Amino acid sequence: MEGEVLEWLKSVGDEVEVDEPLLEIATDKVDTEVPSPEAGTLVEILVKAGETIEVGQPIAIIATGKAATAPESKSSETEKAAKPMQEASGNGAETKEAVEETAGSEPQRMGSDGRFFSPLVRSIAKEEGISQEELESIEGSGKDGRVAKNDILKYVEDKKAGKVKAPAASTSKSGGLVKPASEPEKTDKSSDRISAGELNVSRPQENVEIVKMDRMRKMIAEHMVRSQRTSAHVSTFSEVDVTKIVNWRNANKKKFEEHAGVRLTFTPIFIEAFIKAIGEYPLINSSVDGENIILKKDINFGIAVALGEGGKGGLIVPVIKKAQDKNLVGIAKAVNELAIKARNKELSPDDLVGGTITLTNYGSVGNLMGTPIINQPQVAILGTGVIEKKPVVIETDQGDMIAIRHIMFLTMSYDHRIIDGAHGGAFTSRVKELLEGFDPNRAI
Repeated sequence: MEGEVLEWLKSVGDEVEVDEPLLEIATDKVDTEVPSPEAGTLVEILVKAGETIEVGQPIAIIATGKAATAPESKSSETEKAAKPMQEASGNGAETKEAVEETAGSEPQRMGSDGRFFSPLVRSIAKEEGISQEELESIEGSGKDGRVAKNDILKYVEDKKAGKVKAPAASTSKSGGLVKPASEPEKTDKSSDRISAGELNVSRPQENVEIVKMDRMRKMIAEHMVRSQRTSAHVSTFSEVDVTKIVNWRNANKKKFEEHAGVRLTFTPIFIEAFIKAIGEYPLINSSVDGENIILKKDINFGIAVALGEGGKGGLIVPVIKKAQDKNLVGIAKAVNELAIKARNKELSPDDLVGGTITLTNYGSVGNLMGTPIINQPQVAILGTGVIEKKPVVIETDQGDMIAIRHIMFLTMSYDHRIIDGAHGGAFTSRVKELLEGFDPNRAI
């Protein structure tokens, strides 16, 4: 419904191309760029950085065609002067060879130094064969040291003239680039905008230090507290024997990857069972609107993704739309695609809306179980714990025996306003039944 203007990437008087980023906005879901719908000259900015705007509200005026007669700013004059150089350097086999020989890695949206690199800057870097390390070595003239178009064009010009030398890069065992030992790690303490609510904190030097929440972290905090105020939270637990699933995955993961093109994790298998159980218990896939219960036909499955090592990069919940229409391969591909987009900070607002139920996997960090908070306006959230080998009493034709089995705790927090304990318990029991009854002979 609304968003906050984070930063204008263009100034009044600047020329803009179609789809060239004009500004960055932030919603309660994601930070994103707004591209220009037309080519022309930016003649007026109607909303300043830091202001909140509603959907559909005008934010700027762009003069097109003959109307584009605004006085040229210094930045536009510089861009015009640099444009012939960019065009000359962006064509021909010589440039293509340079890209192949010198590009150490694909330029990323966010650098290791915390700076944001716009699509235009990344495009020029890729075209000119500038590696991620080189890109991060450029001193930017924009806000918080951001590299502007003029900065990278000047770097390209100086590099071709021999005035600058690209930083050396060494290759790690994993094939990625690592910084040379002589190059200190860059930090950017001037920016308090941290994607997905990350709190960039270290051990305090003083007895007490105050760390200001960034905008996204404040939204996450508000969202969690509002959920607790809105729903009557109840959690139920089931201990699930997933030995058949573990054995089947171990036997088929290589074949699955060759067939589907993605790795097979446990998450798609669990989601498949959740979807089947929801078909039998549709109230789990609903929401509350006043005194009305809104039942949802489509099962839009949200996957909580922790960003950064140990979740230090915050939390984000992309959504698999119409998950009930996908088979195991389709679910696995969707989970893999969303996870990659989340970690590369490439999710769009559409990837984060419309969820009807959410799964969180606290087992990924070794936890047995938890009591997750409902993702409003949903009425249930599922949680899976770590899978561990445990001695378990099992019934056999020869009597009770102790065996080593793969055990996992399944959790569901649900809204007691509409889901009673018996119904919630029956649902988790049905999921347990489906997971434990997994067919070990099923085909991929």
